[in-house]
Amino acid sequence: MNGLIMAAQLLLGLSILVILHELGHFLAARAFGIKVEKFYLFFDAWGVKLFSIKRGDCEYGIGWLPLGGYVKISGMIDESMDTEQMEQPVQPWEFRSKPAWQRLIVMLGGVVVNIIVGIFIFWMLTFKYGETYVPNNSVQNGINPGVIGKEIGLQKGDRVIAVNGNKVLRFDELISPKVLLGNTNLTVIREGKTIDIKVPDNILNKVSDLGIEEFISREPLLTSTIDSVMSGKPASKAGAHKGDRITAINSVPVKYNVDVIQEVKKLKGKEMVFTVNRGGQSLNLNLPADTAGSVGIGFNIHEIKIETIHYGFFQALPIGAQQAWVQFSTNAKGIWKVITGKVKATKAFSGPVEIARKVYGGQWIWERFWASTAFISIALAFMNLLPIPALDGGHVVFLIIEMIKGKPLGDKFMERAQIVGFVLLLSLMVFVLGNDIFKAFIK
Repeated sequence: MNGLIMAAQLLLGLSILVILHELGHFLAARAFGIKVEKFYLFFDAWGVKLFSIKRGDCEYGIGWLPLGGYVKISGMIDESMDTEQMEQPVQPWEFRSKPAWQRLIVMLGGVVVNIIVGIFIFWMLTFKYGETYVPNNSVQNGINPGVIGKEIGLQKGDRVIAVNGNKVLRFDELISPKVLLGNTNLTVIREGKTIDIKVPDNILNKVSDLGIEEFISREPLLTSTIDSVMSGKPASKAGAHKGDRITAINSVPVKYNVDVIQEVKKLKGKEMVFTVNRGGQSLNLNLPADTAGSVGIGFNIHEIKIETIHYGFFQALPIGAQQAWVQFSTNAKGIWKVITGKVKATKAFSGPVEIARKVYGGQWIWERFWASTAFISIALAFMNLLPIPALDGGHVVFLIIEMIKGKPLGDKFMERAQIVGFVLLLSLMVFVLGNDIFKAFIK
């Protein structure tokens, strides 16, 4: 069932974004009097379509190949590779008959809409839900680093107070792109001393393999103080009380909640001795064995302060725009890391399987669905701006060259460029899909 939910969310989210992206091209073309012959969600490869309807001079439909969508603009060398049309005399309603600046706007229409959609969704989510976060100055017990964090020198209980000299205001900044993109300096307080720890350029390679929790856990540390005791469980039978501070388990010192959890897991099905501090007095509690590996205690989550900022309708707009900009710039920095060899392409690029698994997830939560869709909308805007023939960015580059030269590039050149672009895109699709399958099912 989780797989179906993931697939359904991915299909719905991408369908919305593809339709809106192509609508951007469609509306811009119509605004300049350019004829649009087709408007399709998915590709009707080899003329096979699931649905189509003709309205005016445009055919609207759904193709069978779910690799995006397209609008066929009259008089343009695009996915259709309609060379016969290009050999006919230029007509006033055709793309090629319009000034370069108008054609440039048409090509940027999809990207602009994707950016607007991303900003709009982030805006609405901020207005409806506000911003909920853990203030970093309230994290008194520090961080719980995983394998990756420990490798770079972080320790359990460290308090990270600054990133590249800038004060950390929110705990989740520690696992944000500005840290994970690497080449970052963390200012850490450890046992009253201030030290600096460098996050290497290639940290994303390891995070991609092992997960973000193996860098720094999303959950700050709690003390080992018992906050609740479940009736009938080993801790209750041994006489544990709310407020007891566990200091050792079978003589192994423990300080934080994760220490207790780790030791209990090791001793699953065995009797345990909890040494606790109760009102300044040290006591030993003999816990009977439990095959489930649960001793029946809870820790005080209220040690972590959570704040929510609510915004008015217009106050939320700049917050949403800032979130969109962070996503866009993060994509750009990530691509640059790949180009410069700091991050492997297999770690940086994700296809539909990984997006369904890690972005949308196996539960249908509308807040997460829309946040994920906004994230992907910004990513699509960025990807479409890449200067690859067959993408909007490739057409934009050719149009800018035309505007500088004062004359258009030849049709033969454009046709060959489109073919090269298709090959590159197809290769990229095969790569990311294969990479997804490797990560999900083999690795």
